[in-house]
Amino acid sequence: MDVTDWLMLLPAAAAAGWVDAVVGGGGLIVLPTLLLVAPGLPPQTALGTNKLSAVAGTAAAAATFARKVPIQWWLLIPAAVLAAATAAAGAAAVSLIDRDLFIPIVLAVLIAVAIFVTARPSIGITLATHPPSRRKVVLVVALAAGLIGAYDGLLGPGTGTFLIITFATLLGTEFVRAAAMAKVINCGSNIGALIYFGSTGHVLWALGGAMALANIAGAVVGSRMALDRGAEFVRVVLLVVVVAMVIRLGWQQFG
Repeated sequence: MDVTDWLMLLPAAAAAGWVDAVVGGGGLIVLPTLLLVAPGLPPQTALGTNKLSAVAGTAAAAATFARKVPIQWWLLIPAAVLAAATAAAGAAAVSLIDRDLFIPIVLAVLIAVAIFVTARPSIGITLATHPPSRRKVVLVVALAAGLIGAYDGLLGPGTGTFLIITFATLLGTEFVRAAAMAKVINCGSNIGALIYFGSTGHVLWALGGAMALANIAGAVVGSRMALDRGAEFVRVVLLVVVVAMVIRLGWQQFG
């Protein structure tokens, strides 16, 4: 890669960090850019290099959110560990499963999410009238970490988005707090996938490290904007990102 390639990838990593910090979905920016500047790059190497960048950004976003948003560390740290384990398993299964089978399913889910968020404008904006029980919170967070973590390792796009929607819908969590929770778990799933891809030689460490710095910058800005502008801002960005993901994955599948 020459200097021009790096000048394309670093801004893409910063933009991905911003999007990831607010609603997730930054991989849809970085992965196509990587494959554009290096068309001969194996998909696993593109995924692994992106994970190195994403780990730094999600960790920075989680730290930024933690300064302003109460976080249940006793619950989210074990959930992040679980997400790391299932993401590593998902990454290991990449070569064993026809991923084209998953894209139509993900598209259907994303379209349903867009319709649901549009039809229910109060979701993620107002807190639940009756807070969920401790047992329900633990169950929802554990299932989300395990299942969505595996998806992150296997496919990836929209992991943070799915986590935010899960917490807002099933737990009645406000979008900003849901984003903070998602960052902790997403950090775990990124680490798990990175460990697998790194151990199999599918990470470009120098490029990924430079992209990580750009991703951190974008993530800090994005998380601060989410904290300053509130849940309605997150909701609007969420809808924009979901529509963008539908278009991007739809083009990949049918274009």
